[in-house]
Amino acid sequence: MARGFAKVPREKRFVLANATVPAVVLDGYQGTVDIDGLTVADITVADGKIERIDAPGRRTRAPKLDLDGGMVWPGFVDMHTHIDKGHIWPRQRNPDGTFGGALAAVSHDREVRWRAHDVERRMDFALRSAYAHGTVLLRTHLDSAAPQHRTSWPVFAEMRERWAGRIDLQAVSIFGIEHFLDRTFADELVDIIAEHGGVLGAVTFMMPGLDALIESMMTRAAERGLDLDFHVDETNDPEARSLRAIADAALKVKFPGRIVVGHCCSLAQQPEAEANQTMDRVAEAGIAVVSLPMCNMYLQDRQAGRTPRWRGITLLHEFADHDVAVSVASDNTRDPFYAYGDLDMLEVFREATRIAHFDHPFGRWPATVTRTPAEVLRRPDRGVIAAGAPADLVLFDARSYTELLSRPQADRTVLRAGKAIDRRLPDYRELDDIMKTA
Repeated sequence: MARGFAKVPREKRFVLANATVPAVVLDGYQGTVDIDGLTVADITVADGKIERIDAPGRRTRAPKLDLDGGMVWPGFVDMHTHIDKGHIWPRQRNPDGTFGGALAAVSHDREVRWRAHDVERRMDFALRSAYAHGTVLLRTHLDSAAPQHRTSWPVFAEMRERWAGRIDLQAVSIFGIEHFLDRTFADELVDIIAEHGGVLGAVTFMMPGLDALIESMMTRAAERGLDLDFHVDETNDPEARSLRAIADAALKVKFPGRIVVGHCCSLAQQPEAEANQTMDRVAEAGIAVVSLPMCNMYLQDRQAGRTPRWRGITLLHEFADHDVAVSVASDNTRDPFYAYGDLDMLEVFREATRIAHFDHPFGRWPATVTRTPAEVLRRPDRGVIAAGAPADLVLFDARSYTELLSRPQADRTVLRAGKAIDRRLPDYRELDDIMKTA
């Protein structure tokens, strides 16, 4: 029977008793860990924070909610999204489901419709969805090719202020790296990003002068104290090797900030020896990797009338074995790059488990949607369950991974500062007035 938020004690201090928790997200508690990396604990919440974590059965006068083995996760961290382009599918479909089709469709929609009000409406809809599903920290990429950067960054700044205290927001620029050759554009964009406390990012691909362009971006970012976040080699072409170029450049210039690379699909198509050399360089440079398994599986190796031969994802197990920080994230939602999705990080983890084999054992993999992306985004206070941390938690009736990942868990309970939120999702009909296709 689903417990629902009405069952959470309303007192300022209470205990979530007999909670099953992925051990990898727990700090300061060492219980017996089973074959799937799960442990059982009592979690005491007081004044909106986690007061203590104990072995089950500790005596206390505080009221208890006996979860009967139900799982408790920290609030989710979604480190690679595109909430500025989300929810445009009804008015701007991808004609053939290909990457090229997505680029053309988004370019047209952006040029015709992406005014401030339109971007704000869709961003807010996306964030309400993410909030209802339990996300506490989200990084979005913002289409920043001129002149869109002058519209979307101020809208994002407004949304970050509006959503403060509910979802912590970060933003990254995205544009074809060749645009950085335009000094006027580069100067203006870097100024905007610095003004809004953002991250500098671009799409990298094999082109003449790529190494110099990457070094130029790193130099400019270092001068302004900015981190970097790249879209990298989102293709099944084994000749796409810009990941190696980024790692080599980071080591050459000794980039002082944090670097994230997303997608890195082509690495899985390269000879094993070459891929290992690249991963060695990525590890040496301290670069973090984020995979977008649902979007990559949707776009990669798509040809009409032909069954795809590969899953489109990068070498996640191998990166992890190279001690590279690995995360997974939502990416696009209901736009020409991915026609589906709802910024639900449990869905992302469920599909990543199936696509990338995050099981047998599960072990470290729950960290890919919680503490690892939080650490990469410089928010180590998020994505963990620890004494002193905010009681921003997600409660499930499911007691094991086979129960958790077999159903959508639409009846989950989301706690913010120890209180259950209203989890009603926004209705797609709210956006009907901006979905005209003409």
